[in-house]
Amino acid sequence: MKFGIGQAVTRLEDPRLLTGMGRYVDDIRLEGTLHAHVLRSPVAHGRITRLDVTAARGLAGVHLVLTHAETADLGPIAFRMALKQADGSDFAPVRMPRLADGVVRFVGQPVAFIVADSRDIARDAAELIELEIDSLPVVVTPEAALAPDAPQLHDCAPGNIVYRHRVGDAEATEAAFARAAHVVRTRVVNQRLVVVPLEPRSFLVRQDPASDGWEFWMANQGAHSARDNLAAALGVDPARIRAHTPDVGGGFGMKLMDFPEYPLCARAAQLLGRPVKWIADRSESFLSDTQGRDLVSEVEAAFDAQHRLIGMRARSVSNLGAYCSSAGPGVHTVFSAGLLGGMYDCPAMLHEVTGVLTNTTPVDAYRGAGRPEVIHVTEQVMEAAAEALGVDPVALRRKNLVRPEQLPYRTQGGLTFDSLDPERNLDSAVRRIDLAGFPARRAEAAARGRLRGIAVAYYYERTGGAPHENAAVTLGEDGRLRVAVGTQSSGQGHATAWAQILSDRLGLPAERITLLDGDTALLPRGGGTGGSRSVIMAGRVLIRAAEDIIAQGRERAAEHLEVAPADLEFDPGAGGLFRVVGTDRAVALTELAARAPIRGWGEVDDTVPSFPNGCHAAEVEIDPDTGAVRLLRHVVADDFGVIVNPLLSAGQVHGGIAQGVGQVLCEAVTWDDDGQPLTGSLMDYALPRAADLPFFETEFNEIPCRTNPLGVKGCGEAGSVGAIPAVALAIRNALRHAGVTQLPTPPYTPHKLWSALRSASGA
Repeated sequence: MKFGIGQAVTRLEDPRLLTGMGRYVDDIRLEGTLHAHVLRSPVAHGRITRLDVTAARGLAGVHLVLTHAETADLGPIAFRMALKQADGSDFAPVRMPRLADGVVRFVGQPVAFIVADSRDIARDAAELIELEIDSLPVVVTPEAALAPDAPQLHDCAPGNIVYRHRVGDAEATEAAFARAAHVVRTRVVNQRLVVVPLEPRSFLVRQDPASDGWEFWMANQGAHSARDNLAAALGVDPARIRAHTPDVGGGFGMKLMDFPEYPLCARAAQLLGRPVKWIADRSESFLSDTQGRDLVSEVEAAFDAQHRLIGMRARSVSNLGAYCSSAGPGVHTVFSAGLLGGMYDCPAMLHEVTGVLTNTTPVDAYRGAGRPEVIHVTEQVMEAAAEALGVDPVALRRKNLVRPEQLPYRTQGGLTFDSLDPERNLDSAVRRIDLAGFPARRAEAAARGRLRGIAVAYYYERTGGAPHENAAVTLGEDGRLRVAVGTQSSGQGHATAWAQILSDRLGLPAERITLLDGDTALLPRGGGTGGSRSVIMAGRVLIRAAEDIIAQGRERAAEHLEVAPADLEFDPGAGGLFRVVGTDRAVALTELAARAPIRGWGEVDDTVPSFPNGCHAAEVEIDPDTGAVRLLRHVVADDFGVIVNPLLSAGQVHGGIAQGVGQVLCEAVTWDDDGQPLTGSLMDYALPRAADLPFFETEFNEIPCRTNPLGVKGCGEAGSVGAIPAVALAIRNALRHAGVTQLPTPPYTPHKLWSALRSASGA
């Protein structure tokens, strides 16, 4: 079988990872390494009145204890983007110090940093620190934070408001609602979630006194952004820092962000002259990792007499937590607010979002970065409209989807679709879920005392991400192709996908193509992995690097074969041969490189978005005696443009669906009135398990994107975007059929559903 684009080959990296040969940060051993631990605030809001670290500093094996007094010069964590509010003013400049500066604002905020011979000694030292905090009033929900008498978290954000953002056309939307024959309203909650990658955050750093620089290893989604964040915090030139990103065990957006521990480790390594390692444990990850979602929306949809969508508007409140994280204020504004209306032909739209501060862990991008929330809002109001209008929900969606003949289609959120066929995806999902046979299945379930529900949801995603990307591809004398690129795999299978792209272009076998670890010494810039950008951006620069190698090889081949370069053709299908046209005279690319390595270079400096889209269909069964939900089937028809590797794409969809199902069925962060997390570990925060999920059924309708040379559309986050509304609406369908009109807020736990069913039945 040919190894190249379109082939469903298994992952090249799996044998190494599955046999324990992966190399993660905690596997790296440097001589003389010391270990760090963070003392975190035990209260959600308060003023520090006593912080005595004397006893901790005196404990045998402790080398350093840092507080804000010793680290005030480190740059704070700040929102990276220059965005404007609806009135033209800047977003409030809420910044988080590396260690608390006299006030703590959420449980888990770093207060002191201890470095010792071992993690256990560092933890023991933390228990010797005398910390006294005078409690201040606490607010944990965004609605409460907006109340006139709410406690104020930051002077620079009056009313606890970081921003008021608006996208769309207010005048056109108002006119649409004024002439509407039908207006439907609903409230949608996307609750707070914990990001739970297999590998926790981790960092190892050493300082080189000779070069006055640092070298570090981090579980991160982009070596260059990690380097730049650390340089900014330390106030040094990025050229003084070398960053490595080895194997990374999951990221989901969270590992792209800046956190307090990294410059603290670097400062400690500088002061002590020894390497310092910090590895988070799962408990502190629940407190300190940025969290996801947390958006509450009131949404309305306007329809004409023929049930055509003529307008949609929403008012959303985004809970940012106690501080602005690296990209947090962008998640529900520029990243996603404009997606309201989905892939429906919506001629007028307005989305107003208010970003609010609370005494909770900061929130930032989590798989989908706002797009799952906004598509969930859109699909909920479309389902509510079908119920209110008394029409089939699939027919209502079909009537209002954007059609291929409308291309290029510009949305009211300012996005331009270049390639799509939504009805084809809708038909595929409806056929595979056997919607026509559902009434019989519902009757059979009812005979067993069970409730059945079914739903379809249409989603789209905007992918593309940061503009800068580089690739350096070197064909060595040994015939091996070594690849350095600025994206970072955290489980996606980049080593396989990038090998397929390069094999397709250069004709080299897969076993001769090696993807190097992330390393800022190999490339001047890199955009990392986020926003489902990797296949688009890496694909572009890898193709350019391959073309560069071919161009250089052509010159060498012309000299070797004593012909003009124009007389040669390159044949990757023959293993990478330069052949004199019309003859059998040829020389292999690898033979030319055996004399001297050939280094190809690829670079882009722009963002080219793509819009993956598709239809999810879910069928559920509920036991009314217990409220337990079983997801029986989940079917997806996706348009990801050209598929580089169907197995990898399906795997990405499966992972996204699992996280979406978790949001609907079981995951939620909760606090008590004092801001104490009630979901502080995997003992009380429920993740979906294998037994909770069916085998997902995926189908790809390849409609090539016109904005990149491969014709690909990002697929990494799409599963979560479509799964949330599909599963939530299937449960809604089952409950409505049973007479439940007041739906509980997600997640739809057994107790909530049991209670809703009992209330509906009058029990």
